[in-house]
This record gives sequence, structure tokens and C-alpha cells, in this order.
Amino acid sequence: MNKKIKIILVDDEVLFRKGISFLLSREENIVPLFEASNGLELIEFLKGNNPKPDIIIMDLKMPFLNGIEATKIIRKDYPDIKIIALTSYDSKSFIANMIDVGAVSYLVKNATPQELFATINEVAAKGFYYPEYVMNIIQKDIVANKKSKCSFDSNFITSREMDVLQLICKQKSTIEIGEKLFISPRTVEGHRNNLLLKTESKNIAGLVVFAIQNELVSLDI
Repeated sequence: MNKKIKIILVDDEVLFRKGISFLLSREENIVPLFEASNGLELIEFLKGNNPKPDIIIMDLKMPFLNGIEATKIIRKDYPDIKIIALTSYDSKSFIANMIDVGAVSYLVKNATPQELFATINEVAAKGFYYPEYVMNIIQKDIVANKKSKCSFDSNFITSREMDVLQLICKQKSTIEIGEKLFISPRTVEGHRNNLLLKTESKNIAGLVVFAIQNELVSLDI
């Protein structure tokens, strides 16, 4: 049996939030844990003696504590929890900002239920999911703002780790990477953990952004 994906929904639009919760509750592998109407309610829940979610689906514009500030707190205090931004805003600046603070995926509210389910499953399986248009925005944002860390010495990364990094950036799963490189999933995880340590990235999404920043990979997307 596949592990259930525990979800928290954070959105101040009650009708929208309830609708998403209802849709998610009908999925066999998804369990809606909690609903919050703003970032403060979310943080209070996480601080309590409650089960922790695997994924938080986060609105951006909310009263008291907005999605961007809440994401910053969660990335620092609960780094294992993945944040999917789900918002009405699809401007490049909002997307770049949410990725910068730690969101591992970004959806606009006119997405279909199937797109939402697919994003949740991709994030649960791979740690992040950036559709092509989001990857393009990340690349353009880095170029426009010159966010390159030129001092990084790529010689610290082995050729096999570079192979793994290239496939991670192409959004391949651990199993897919293993099959492509003829190595075991455990070996893939070892290389991935080494990459996280060497690049000082907090998660796979951060690793992808780091790779793009430092032009360590070529993305054929």
C-alpha cells in the first residue's frame, strides 16, 4: 500500500478552501489534515502536538501572516515540509519570490483538479515540481538579477554526481535516475545527499535553483 500524503490547506477564501479540501478527500492516497485561513493559524497548528503534514498548499495573499512570510518560517523551522504555492497571482515576480523563499511548486487557481493532484504526487515523489513555464521564469529571474554564485568550484562535484544532478533538474524520480545510470536507488540517494551537502542546499528544489544559478546543468525543456 502506498503511503498516504498528508496535506494542510492554507487560504482565506473559505469556499475555495472547502472545495479543494473536498476534492482532495476523495483521492485515495491523500489525507487533508487541517485547514487554516492565514499563516498564523498554520504556524500555531504546527507548533502544537499535532501530526505534521508532508505538503502545505499555500495561498499568497492572506491577513495577519501572508504566504510568503509563512513559507520563510516553515522553511527554517520545518524544512521537511514541502510548500506548494496555489494562488491567483501568476506574475513572474510572485513566482520568482515564492521559489526564492522555498516553495517547491507553484500553481495558479485556474489550474484543473487533475493538475493539482499531479503536482501533489510529483512533489511527494520527487521533492519538487516545476512546470516548464516556472523553470523558464527561474532561469530568467537568475539572469535578470545576476544571482550567480561564481565562486563555487564545480570540481568538488564528481562526474557521477553531475550526471545525477542533470537528471534531477530534468525532474526524474530516484527510480528513473537509477535506471538511466544503471545504479541502485540507494546509490542515487547517496549522490543526491552529497550534492545537497556540497551545494549547501536545504532541499531538492534549492538544489535545482543552485544548479541553474551556477550553470552546472543544461536544461532541454
